[in-house]
Amino acid sequence: MSDNQADLIVHARWIAPVAQDKAPNAEVLEHHALVVRDGQIVDLLPGALADEKWQADTVTRLDSHLLIPGLINAHTHAAMNLLRGIADDLPLMTWLEKHIWPAEGQFVSEQFVFDGTRLAAAEMIRSGTTCFADQYFFPASAARATVEAGLRASLFCPILDFPTPMGAGPEDYLRLATDAMDEWRHDPRIQIGFGPHAPYTVSDGPLQKVLTLAEELDVPMMMHVHETAGEIQMAVGNTGERPLTRLKNLGLLSPRLLAVHMTQLTEDEIALVAETGTQVVHCPESNLKLASGFAPVEKLRKAGVNVALGTDGAASNNDLDMIGEARMAAFLGKG
Repeated sequence: MSDNQADLIVHARWIAPVAQDKAPNAEVLEHHALVVRDGQIVDLLPGALADEKWQADTVTRLDSHLLIPGLINAHTHAAMNLLRGIADDLPLMTWLEKHIWPAEGQFVSEQFVFDGTRLAAAEMIRSGTTCFADQYFFPASAARATVEAGLRASLFCPILDFPTPMGAGPEDYLRLATDAMDEWRHDPRIQIGFGPHAPYTVSDGPLQKVLTLAEELDVPMMMHVHETAGEIQMAVGNTGERPLTRLKNLGLLSPRLLAVHMTQLTEDEIALVAETGTQVVHCPESNLKLASGFAPVEKLRKAGVNVALGTDGAASNNDLDMIGEARMAAFLGKG
């Protein structure tokens, strides 16, 4: 291939590049072109110059479009696209215990996860998402569907104290997670991590094993934490301490942990999250649909916490549209 030969040139009315040093006021480029060769962006320049400098097999002109980087969905349950809408307008625990868990017990299998993830991948691609963090059963099946679709993903294998279609208990889930890590460790598009479901579904022993393995294998963890006021009340009633305090005492709070939802936080807990480098994933539409509450995003950001954005699964959101999720997050912040 000659020095001026590319695979793809995309001309756009506007291009919004990633510019960490300038965000959130990064420059939007007008009448520019993006040049791709061997799967990498090799140039970004004014459109007229691109026509002079480069030749390409494919040239696309988007005269009325904004071209942006691929979006990242920082928390979802992709295969739950097949459970979309089966139980609407219910609080979290009723939704989970009376509807979702029974449906999963009846229908979930490796094929279910593969098919559901394929459907989710189509929806995510259509709305601009190119990378997602998933927490659902049979991560190896999800990985196959993800790679087939050309997406990237961090797939967090669920860990729970009780039987599910994936196994009899924590030992089975840990084995499946490490098996998936071995199977996919050489694919740059896939990362496998541990996904202990929530403080109220995983006891101390399995959590300690998860932490040990995550540190040994250098992989992340994802967990639903402080999702509802009821979760806090249940924990205090059972143990006398709030879930975050328990996770701190177990050593789980660290940059390795993506704590999802976090709608119920005191000022001291926000400081603890910042101090430990724990990362937070904000899922506003799911929290609204399940009447779970509101994450204190601005307080977290001001404290220095890294806050990401996710849709949660289609069953508790009804879509995987990250543009819509960002719009809702902005509206909630204004409110």
